[in-house]
Amino acid sequence: MRLVDLFCGSGGFSRGAHQAGFDVAAAFDIDPILTSSYEYNFPQTNLFLRDVAELDGTTLESLADGLVDGIFGGPPCQGFSDMGRKDPADIRRKLLGHFFRIVAEVEPTFFVMENVRGLAYAHSKGELEAALKMVEDRYHVLDPRVWDASEFGAATRRNRIFVIGMHKDRADPLSLEDLAVWKKPAATVQNAISDLEAAEYVGEEDGFDIWRTKSNGRPSGYASRLRASNGLFTGHRATAHTDQTVERFSTVQPGQMDKVGRHPRLDWRGQCPTLRAGTGAERGSYQAVRPIHPDHHRVITVREAARLQGFPDSHRFHPTVWHSFRMIGNSVSPIIAEAVFRAIDAKLQGVASREEGYAQAAE
Repeated sequence: MRLVDLFCGSGGFSRGAHQAGFDVAAAFDIDPILTSSYEYNFPQTNLFLRDVAELDGTTLESLADGLVDGIFGGPPCQGFSDMGRKDPADIRRKLLGHFFRIVAEVEPTFFVMENVRGLAYAHSKGELEAALKMVEDRYHVLDPRVWDASEFGAATRRNRIFVIGMHKDRADPLSLEDLAVWKKPAATVQNAISDLEAAEYVGEEDGFDIWRTKSNGRPSGYASRLRASNGLFTGHRATAHTDQTVERFSTVQPGQMDKVGRHPRLDWRGQCPTLRAGTGAERGSYQAVRPIHPDHHRVITVREAARLQGFPDSHRFHPTVWHSFRMIGNSVSPIIAEAVFRAIDAKLQGVASREEGYAQAAE
């Protein structure tokens, strides 16, 4: 089946789709920095730097090289976020409607929309309901649900709302039970990053710092699944803090908060709190607070954040730490994305792709 990723960013959603066995034909986003490594990570997917608000269904299918079976994406969430100003005039809020407009124009077999849980609150619920009216006559829509990535085995607590629709003429509706079978116990911080302690520095490549995992006991099942076959990965250079900051971090116990910078300290036995994205240069270059490592008196590295979010070690971000954390903080956890796509795939067993269906009808 042919899938399309809208607002793709670094590709957390695409990663989950690939891990569930789907092909992503095309991906769209307007941000050249957040998508800077997308083509490296997904060389078989055509990336288009386009404003989704100006994209129509006919153009989308032309760029995707054929009839589209699935559309997924996470429209920018800042206009709805609990942490944001919830400004009704924020133009990014309108992109939610454009997502569903494109679904209505293309009529794929299924769609998946992800966003912050604030979208279901009173200040935003009306916009979600208005958007859904564009598709509800043609789709079995699973009521918007808030799921935590840790419910599906991730090492981070990340609550997000998902809206999933299955075309009434082509597929059976998806149920909560269909998703429940993919739930599993949460991984811990220790499961996710403890094996990185023994990593050795290899060198530089295209601005990225390269590292190699080393044998240091048996890694957890979680870490084993994320390790690259050659043991190499990027983005593990530690932040050099001032002596004053190191001293301050040394007094923060696992599970507690640094009172000055509001940095939470990770606990080996728990999960990472939601990783925030911060903002781009156009909105003040605000760097989100990063958690403190459970043992070392420093904030976590890019690779540690990626592991906690559920990205494989082969996934690259950006040579700049700030942009890498924006990529990770903006992303859908590949772990929950994979679970959603596997539930959809199980529902589509025996369902032909749209192109196959048209070919059969023509015969």
